[in-house]
Amino acid sequence: MVNEKEIIWVEKYRPRTLDEIVNQKDIVNRLKAFVARKSMPNLIFSGPAGTGKTTCAYALARDLYGDELQGNILELNASDERGIETIRTRVKDFARSAVLGGVPFKLLILDEADNMTADAQQALRRTMERYSRNTRFILDCNYSSKIIEPIQSRCAIFRFKPLIKEDLIGYLKKICENENVEITLEGLDSIYYVSEGDMRKAINVLEAAASLNTKITPDVIYQVTGMAKPEEVREMIELAFKGKFAESRSKLRTLLIEYGLSGDEILKQIFNEALKLPIDEKLKLQITESVGEVEYRVTQGASEDVQLTALLAKLVYIGNQQK
Repeated sequence: MVNEKEIIWVEKYRPRTLDEIVNQKDIVNRLKAFVARKSMPNLIFSGPAGTGKTTCAYALARDLYGDELQGNILELNASDERGIETIRTRVKDFARSAVLGGVPFKLLILDEADNMTADAQQALRRTMERYSRNTRFILDCNYSSKIIEPIQSRCAIFRFKPLIKEDLIGYLKKICENENVEITLEGLDSIYYVSEGDMRKAINVLEAAASLNTKITPDVIYQVTGMAKPEEVREMIELAFKGKFAESRSKLRTLLIEYGLSGDEILKQIFNEALKLPIDEKLKLQITESVGEVEYRVTQGASEDVQLTALLAKLVYIGNQQK
């Protein structure tokens, strides 16, 4: 457990200005233009978790206001404060207060805005209309489709993408150098594999691995994340494809017991690794359909053990078709 006096690496290495943001160069350049003009529309930042949406919002605010940041910015987490009363009180009170400093507007950041209720979004729409002269809104969300159309039409939408491998690994190398952490190139590749372009998750995994006070290798990464090694999942699939159902089933049991994975996690890894196999595209379509059916049954409460075993049996059948 992290000591309360320690700074968690995710916050310690969070970029403070737009120049420090990695990977989202097109978005950063557009935001810099807003800073230069000291003028901007309402914004929606949409994209997967850990891609820099909230960080970009704060970096934009720091570049805009500098030392006058306090009093000109309000941040709310809409998943916690998502009701209409929050919009009618805190948001409206902030929006109607006076602007401080040389920038002609204040900034209100609503994190996880796609969790707001429909009534709260309607109230927010009216607030955005009424206080458009002195307040700008940034709505962070994973799915912009969950934001009502009247709000979307009042905002410029910025879509964030997962970080590419080179940028994510480069940033992790910088952290390792500053923290005197020894890590192998294979270990960095493993962090990218488990994080899937999510910088926040990647840094948390690195910090968890570094807490073991040992050289960080792929084995350490999979140990702290509780994920199966890709090669072991691939071996299980290949055994099924070769018709060795009993051996494949034994490998599945080993993965479930050793790593303590849930059915959803195993299915996700099977899906990712099966699509990398050098097999006919038609067979990959069958695998995708089979994994989708099993995932649905598991989410509906079916036995994970039975469904995963049935999936291996299906892979044996699919494997026989390529012989």
